[in-house]
Amino acid sequence: MRQPQYYSGDGVFFDTHAHIADRRFEEAGITVSDILQRASEAGVKRILIPGDSEKSSRKAVSVCLEMSGLHGVELFCSVGIHPHEAKDYTEDTGKYLREMLSLRKENRLCALGEIGLDYYYDFSPRDVQKEVFKKQLELAYEYDIPMILHERDATGDCLDILKDFHKRGQLRKVPGVCHCCTMSPEAAREIVKLGFYIGFDGPLTFKNNKKGPVLAQETPEDRIVIETDSPYITPEPNRGLTNEPCFVPFVAQKLAEIRNTDIERIAEITYHNGSMLYEI
Repeated sequence: MRQPQYYSGDGVFFDTHAHIADRRFEEAGITVSDILQRASEAGVKRILIPGDSEKSSRKAVSVCLEMSGLHGVELFCSVGIHPHEAKDYTEDTGKYLREMLSLRKENRLCALGEIGLDYYYDFSPRDVQKEVFKKQLELAYEYDIPMILHERDATGDCLDILKDFHKRGQLRKVPGVCHCCTMSPEAAREIVKLGFYIGFDGPLTFKNNKKGPVLAQETPEDRIVIETDSPYITPEPNRGLTNEPCFVPFVAQKLAEIRNTDIERIAEITYHNGSMLYEI
């Protein structure tokens, strides 16, 4: 098996999106302790564990509370219903989200998400996706908490909904982050104008990625955060291996190359931005 490469510099990083409680790690025999130890050795000192269903949200909160601080890594979490899971959203789901949002500090919870629209897979009907997205946008505004936005092949509808909420005064000044942003540069400018941060992940390092470098160059410095989306979309030079937060420095390295600066500067900027975004 090919051996992974690791970062060994001086940067300190915040992986703002890593599913470290995902069953794929368990299936691969990788424990949360293993993940946090390697993350710490690579300079990753903060990780946000996102929820994407009620089940995964409960797991994210549990792992966050149990494991935060292990190997010197602070953990934070979010709860939310991904568009793939929108078809399973019920009144009880809404009650669970409200319960968790009302106890956010006790649960180290700092965002609502992932929420949004995904027309690439269409695992849930589009009208249901939009309905559930709007319900969760209302919760984000009611509880004054940033969102983690998931958008894939649904830019038009996503922007229309967000602009409508903005027009009605029901969108926070800083609504959240466009996670693993794949929007066109034009659409990304619109989302930044609405107050969003832009999340950069492994695909930025892929040779065939044409939009990513343009976004990385154009996005204002104070609106950039870095993510792994572990265990998915592993960055080069480890593409093909199971992704972990310890690989987020390679996303930072690519950002540094594109923006003509050094990785330590990107680490400093994105750590600060992630902390400001999630108010931690």
